[in-house]
Amino acid sequence: MYFSLTFTLSKQEIIESYTTIKQDILGLFADPTGYDRVAIDVFRYQYEHNRLYRQYVDTIDRGEVRSVDEIPFLPISFFKNFTIKSGEWSSEKVFKSSGTTASIQSSHHVRSLEWYNKIAYLSFDHLVSELHNVCVLALLPSYLERDDASLVYMVQEFIHKSTHKESGFFLDNMASLSNQLQENQSNKVPTLLIGVSFALLELAEKYPQDLSNIMVMETGGMKGRSKELLRIELHDILKKAFKLSSVFSEYGMTELTSQAYMIGNHFLPAPTMRAYTTDIYDPFSKLAYAKQGVLNIIDLANVDTCSFIQTSDLAKVYADNSFDVLGRIDNTDIRGCNLMYEF
Repeated sequence: MYFSLTFTLSKQEIIESYTTIKQDILGLFADPTGYDRVAIDVFRYQYEHNRLYRQYVDTIDRGEVRSVDEIPFLPISFFKNFTIKSGEWSSEKVFKSSGTTASIQSSHHVRSLEWYNKIAYLSFDHLVSELHNVCVLALLPSYLERDDASLVYMVQEFIHKSTHKESGFFLDNMASLSNQLQENQSNKVPTLLIGVSFALLELAEKYPQDLSNIMVMETGGMKGRSKELLRIELHDILKKAFKLSSVFSEYGMTELTSQAYMIGNHFLPAPTMRAYTTDIYDPFSKLAYAKQGVLNIIDLANVDTCSFIQTSDLAKVYADNSFDVLGRIDNTDIRGCNLMYEF
């Protein structure tokens, strides 16, 4: 017996189903035990209302879904070539991935910024700290040049959510940022310093100081400004310069709504997320825990686009749903991605 994928629903029934699914997704922050049921509901909704995803599922003949483990993942490269939407609606915002002028950028169409913000707030509160109590200092120089960067938008919303008037972006004024950090450190103000890797490295080189009371969070991104470093190497440099016992990391993508945060040794995903790995040469073969493979993400908060995404990251996933990101993969090596040319 498999889940039926043929429905005849009235417009009102579709609205009611959609509303119920969103309520169930939010409910996972309080009780994640219903994850599988909600994931199946989201899959059925998106199969019915996302023409592209349905066509992909039918093309690979994976429509007979008996469990969450059998749900097919859409290659992330589809976000570069198609508008991904479940249902008919106008986009309130379109986020685009970073890239060179010669490359095709991914686009993530957002139906509701209120929903996007709510998921970001809840994810941070659940995994890191109560956001409104935290002073947010942001060091994202390259991203601030763009008005379609999801990272800048999220951090901007974090700043608005914070009750500390000192919260804000610091573009190139690292002296001012250093002074604010010293003040917050001395006064033991709960503080998040969030920045791209190359900017945090520059701050560490020019203004090494005791930030042992500060949460320092890197979001990745060398962007050719410096030689690429392993995450462990980056964290070691930052810990030494700022006298930290640990460094936080944020894992998010343009194509996702939820985030994961590294607190300790592995990334912990929001309750709306689940991670899997698949064989790099067989995207339909899921791997056992701690085996290196292609990272696949279920992000139920992506209810308006596609919640089941095969990324281009190499990763290991563990039994507690935490994961490590080990690097990027050439998409041409992932057989599933080539199916896009059939559309």
